[in-house]
Amino acid sequence: MIVLPPLSLYIHIPWCVQKCPYCDFNSHAQKGEIPEQAYLQHLLADLDQQLSYVQGRELHSIFIGGGTPSLFSAESIAYLLQQIALRIPYREQIEITLEANPGTAEAQRFLGYRQAGVTRLSMGVQSFHNPQLQLLGRIHNSDEAKRAVMFAQQAGFERFNLDLMHGLPNQTLDNALSDLQQAIELNPPHLSWYQLTIEPNTLFASKPPKLPDDDLLWEIFAAGHKKLTAAGYQQYETSAYAKAGFQCEHNLNYWRFGDYLAIGCGAHGKVTFPEGNILRYSQTKHPQGYLQGNYRYQQYEIAEKDRPFEFFMNRFRLLEPVAKQDFMQFTGLSLMTIEKQIDAAQKQDYIVEHREYWQITEHGKLFLNDLLTLFLSEE
Repeated sequence: MIVLPPLSLYIHIPWCVQKCPYCDFNSHAQKGEIPEQAYLQHLLADLDQQLSYVQGRELHSIFIGGGTPSLFSAESIAYLLQQIALRIPYREQIEITLEANPGTAEAQRFLGYRQAGVTRLSMGVQSFHNPQLQLLGRIHNSDEAKRAVMFAQQAGFERFNLDLMHGLPNQTLDNALSDLQQAIELNPPHLSWYQLTIEPNTLFASKPPKLPDDDLLWEIFAAGHKKLTAAGYQQYETSAYAKAGFQCEHNLNYWRFGDYLAIGCGAHGKVTFPEGNILRYSQTKHPQGYLQGNYRYQQYEIAEKDRPFEFFMNRFRLLEPVAKQDFMQFTGLSLMTIEKQIDAAQKQDYIVEHREYWQITEHGKLFLNDLLTLFLSEE
């Protein structure tokens, strides 16, 4: 018997000031004036076509990502959120996150977002060292990043996130730890700290920079993890640290195999149906096609044989225990279907099994890809 999980909404705003050389997200450098009002209307029309997916649920969370959503005015964000609320009820204390670029930060703009109903900001700082920021193609500098945090606090945002990268070109251990220290001194309740990877179809892929070797990467992670833990941050996901009670609710729903509607260019969604089928879909990537009303790009149903991998690919990113009941309810499968894989994972010390749940081990965290491979379906 499949159970409908909590429902979130992801909104993608694809424009940015300039494309960063490491970025493989669906983002497009701004050329001329952004068609802000037209895009808002298409977002809502896109949502209207998906209202049957709601199936009586409240919205658990909303995440407005990009691109650079903070290029849109506070008035536009307010209008968008008001219109969504007219279509789908919000749960009490809903988390609504907006991604913001420190280079587009203004005190009044941040205050406007707060008044519009945004409850959480996620700011892409990446580094506090100006030479590194220039290499990464960022439009802000270190002082602007710190000023953006001040603006967020002054606007009344109790919940905000700083995105930081490590393993940057020519980065030393001291350089990486200095970035972390400067972030910690700003006292964000949440820090996303992830390693730079070279993705296909990016400028860095065609002109790869010199990155730290594996030994240095491990040294950076180990020392950084220790520093964050000492400062009161708890790692709750592979690349996310938070103070108690400040985890990102939207991302937690992703990793717990929750459902999420998706509107906007290139947005990805997942929806469960009471009949037992689970749909994944993505929207048209390019603004030109999307603004013509061609919203859906592709969709497919997750076959039963693929559901264990899909479930654990998400759940084992989190460090919390994985309830067996969640597996059965959200995949519609019995525990017998994964007995062999669970036994193999235990024998290799990737997980520990308890009566009600599984827990990934420290060894399992280090060999996450090997653990997940156990759950790939055998053709």
